[in-house]
Amino acid sequence: MITHTLFGSLPDGRPATLFTLTNEAGATVKITNYGGIITSIVVPDRNGTPGEVTLGFDTLSEYLKPHPYFGCITGRFANRIARGRFTLDGKPYQLATNHGAHHLHGGYVGFDKRLWRPCVFSDAEGDHLSLSYFSPDGEENYPGDLFVTVTYSLMRSENTLRIRYAAQAGGTTILNLTNHAYFNLAGGGTVLDHELTINAETFLVVDSDLIPTGEIRSVAGTPLDFRQPQRIGARIQADFDQLRYGKGYDQSYVVAGEMGVLRFAARVYEPRTGRTLEVFTTEPDLHLYTGNNLDGSIVGRGGMCYVQYAGLCLETQHFPDAPNHPHFPSTVLRAGEQYVSQTWFKFGVAS
Repeated sequence: MITHTLFGSLPDGRPATLFTLTNEAGATVKITNYGGIITSIVVPDRNGTPGEVTLGFDTLSEYLKPHPYFGCITGRFANRIARGRFTLDGKPYQLATNHGAHHLHGGYVGFDKRLWRPCVFSDAEGDHLSLSYFSPDGEENYPGDLFVTVTYSLMRSENTLRIRYAAQAGGTTILNLTNHAYFNLAGGGTVLDHELTINAETFLVVDSDLIPTGEIRSVAGTPLDFRQPQRIGARIQADFDQLRYGKGYDQSYVVAGEMGVLRFAARVYEPRTGRTLEVFTTEPDLHLYTGNNLDGSIVGRGGMCYVQYAGLCLETQHFPDAPNHPHFPSTVLRAGEQYVSQTWFKFGVAS
């Protein structure tokens, strides 16, 4: 079932809508067409008690203020581009440097701050919210017109939220889309006791600004190795340069298997509630971020203060700074080409 209500108004008076998707398995997902933000996901624990598993706010006005990309669609280019610079077909481009000296998540007014056009529909599988946005040539200094559609689908009989990204360019551009949800399967506190598995043999080495150097290195023998379930807090303070640079996990993993094919990327287990989250994606990269920069100053839903490590992001995407590394999978989208990507978040419980 899908219902909707007024979520509030933007400064220019345009209304934003909050959509609520519910299913037969006990899940409730709330999404607004402002930024495509997932404002809430409620799923049962091992005792069948429903609880919130994401970080976010109660009101639109809070999302209109600066925040760390809670639950939003990020684009045109998710993650970082070094110095905001890239060259496309021999022509240099300069994007906004909105994160120190670098470009982050699409610039000052990325897809996370746009009002998307909604369309809702249902079928035998579940309920679907399709959000569309037209990004004109030159928006945030990106080249080429771009039409994007992101569809959120809550399955009817299982607690799986599917996200399908689709885009077509009117002129050659670069594109890298993801959702920036912060998960906490305990519903509060930190994620340090969550147990994490990542289906990756290698990771992208970054410099002190968290920009990829171009090197892809094995996770073996490092605190980044999650090939077997590991408690997130067990090694987060390890004396390892990649962890020091990010003040915790802020790392891109190369998902094992064939890019473009939907495959298992990660699993999270929270032992107190028994909740689990499995991630499947067609993308080459799973970016793990453990809320390292949260410091308790942000008051979120229900008056909860979000302390350091209060949530973890599992961002499925292409590699950061890909336009500046020819050996990375390409993020170039040419006129007339179709961009399609899928990510599934499957919630469950374990004994």
